[in-house]
Amino acid sequence: MITHRVRTHPEARSLPPQEQLAWKIAAVAAAAPAGADDAAEMVGNRIIDNAAVAAAAFDRDPVRHARLLALGYPHPEGRGACLYGLPPERTFHCEWAALANGVAVRELDFHDCFLAADYSHPADTIPGVLAAAQQTERGGADLVRGLLVAYETQISLVRSICLHEHKIDHVAHLAPAVAAGVGALLRLPVETIFQAVNQSVHLGCSTRQSRKGDITSWKAYAPGQSGKTALEAVGRCLLGERAPSPIYEGRDGVIAWLLSGPEAEYEVSLPPPGEPPRAILDSYTKEHSAEYQAQALIDIGFALHGRRLDLEAVREVVVRTSHHTHFVIGTGSGDPEKMDPGASRETLDHSAMYILAVAWEDGRWHHVDSYSPKRANRPSTVALWQKVRTEESGEWTRAYHESDFRRRRFGAEVVVRMRDGSEVVERLDNPNAHSLGARPFGRRDYVGKLRSLTEGLADPEEVERFLGLVERLPELEPEEVGRLSLTLPAGKAELGVERVGILA
Repeated sequence: MITHRVRTHPEARSLPPQEQLAWKIAAVAAAAPAGADDAAEMVGNRIIDNAAVAAAAFDRDPVRHARLLALGYPHPEGRGACLYGLPPERTFHCEWAALANGVAVRELDFHDCFLAADYSHPADTIPGVLAAAQQTERGGADLVRGLLVAYETQISLVRSICLHEHKIDHVAHLAPAVAAGVGALLRLPVETIFQAVNQSVHLGCSTRQSRKGDITSWKAYAPGQSGKTALEAVGRCLLGERAPSPIYEGRDGVIAWLLSGPEAEYEVSLPPPGEPPRAILDSYTKEHSAEYQAQALIDIGFALHGRRLDLEAVREVVVRTSHHTHFVIGTGSGDPEKMDPGASRETLDHSAMYILAVAWEDGRWHHVDSYSPKRANRPSTVALWQKVRTEESGEWTRAYHESDFRRRRFGAEVVVRMRDGSEVVERLDNPNAHSLGARPFGRRDYVGKLRSLTEGLADPEEVERFLGLVERLPELEPEEVGRLSLTLPAGKAELGVERVGILA
């Protein structure tokens, strides 16, 4: 890896494009070779994962509404991109497919993650890059290269530049990753990718209010909108349009005004141009439909369930965990909604206290049932929920930010204090499904997740057809990439309305 020092430059000193972070990202994208076998296999795993969670979310209102918007933009030549659930013969402009499919993938908060200086769901890059591949009729090898570059870009930025401490949403790293991935997919020149990355960063910044207070469905829309923004940026730059630069280093740029200020310096590590991108192997998926920091808490909840404790005899529950878990999904957030049985699914999904209580009581987790209003309002759950608090532990915060991936931890220690003065302690370093966990996810687990989430939704034959394509992913012909989507039966894919968009 090459470490690049990135800081603000006064306008009086011209910073050549080749010295700007956006150019260095573009250079990696333009020179990216084919991916190694293990990295390419992981791309296939994440495509399976995305299809699974998108199918499970197909009928949820935010996903349905995003699909309705996309339906207003069919591709006139029939060579656009697919929408999850609909037959591949129906194609749409790739920008709108990226939005609709991005919402479907993100809605249940059930796909992959990478956590370091900031947070991310790198699989949010897949809808945009895949839509571009389908519309431009690219083969599987091009798609794999594009997705590996998208993952590499986003993970490199997430490792190096913290957005959340400045209340900037993590999709600000997603948009340039999609632009770089599409540039690698299409084998664009460095200059074009550079301009597209600049535009994507410029337009991709938003505040973290989407993840605070009353968390709405915009949390699901934000990544899809970022993918759409990136594709539009690539389209403009292919026509010769240019973008604001230096976007990171400019006196009025991102570092100076949105991040740590004009005196700040960041170190961003990228692979040398021409080196196979492998960052995808450091990311990890979710076994349970919840915020990633809650994954280990669900596993701990299962362990507590097995102890058969008298819940009425519990006096207090203390979750010792990292700064992030405490302040984002714990009581350190100061969000009263996280303790409210009437809160939205999106808010409950970001409440460590609620999630631990339900997993503990039920000994299971379901992407729909565990969040239902009836479930959230169960009196015994509310009583247990209100006894839970989180606290930051220096040990867990250091482990969360550990530079050595093999020593990083995203778990917690839960201390249950009983009314009789006794204590019960459960501790887990990483979620069971994490690559460093007790049962790391492999291809078999991703396939199992797809079959489980599509049971009763997709025909088994259609699931096997889709899996067959993924098994041959690097070898797929363009026509096969065009069918790399899961189709649901016509009865389940009916939208039931005629109005599409504001101009219908």
